[in-house]
Amino acid sequence: MACRAAILISGSGTNLQAFIDRVAAGALDLDLRLVFSNRPAAFGLERARQAGIPTACIEHGEFEDRESFDRAVADVLDEFDPDLIVLAGFMRILSPWFVGHYEGKILNIHPALLPKYPGLNTHRRVLEAGDKWHGSTVHFVTEELDGGPRILQGRLRVCDGETAEQLQHRVQAVEHRIYPEAAGLVASGRAVYRDGEALIDGQPASDPIVQTFD
Repeated sequence: MACRAAILISGSGTNLQAFIDRVAAGALDLDLRLVFSNRPAAFGLERARQAGIPTACIEHGEFEDRESFDRAVADVLDEFDPDLIVLAGFMRILSPWFVGHYEGKILNIHPALLPKYPGLNTHRRVLEAGDKWHGSTVHFVTEELDGGPRILQGRLRVCDGETAEQLQHRVQAVEHRIYPEAAGLVASGRAVYRDGEALIDGQPASDPIVQTFD
């Protein structure tokens, strides 16, 4: 039986589209049960509807604190019984309660070669530092922001003279390739979260799988 997945978004859903396309092509064995957003105008919800995936939306501004919102989200998610929760541009910091409720089931993608450059403005920071390599990292989510065990990284060389916006577009193209692949590793049981670390093919993974792109 295919791994049941819920995808959480806040915006246009380009990573969501990568999942939809990969599943439709038979290249990813996921049962996309739900696309959830905290923003009703998120275009990703329309992408989901066009693909025949159920959608749900709860606006976070209606709640007095982060955990109360997260509990309301979990009430919706649990109706669909997900094995995997994919954060695809979900612009919310998750509460410790939510992370604990779905321990080992949440994936995130961050536009940097973690542990370098957690947080925001990664493309600009990479250029300012003069780094030769940049990319994106798929990791299990823990309470530490952008600090969970890493599964897969896609990297590319930084081009001389490119802008942060140009670099961002190139990194996004990498994300669309590695995020479904990493989710597939988890869905198949090849990558698992155990006792605060990632195991890949049964072995502790102190370093992620690294793929290099042009």
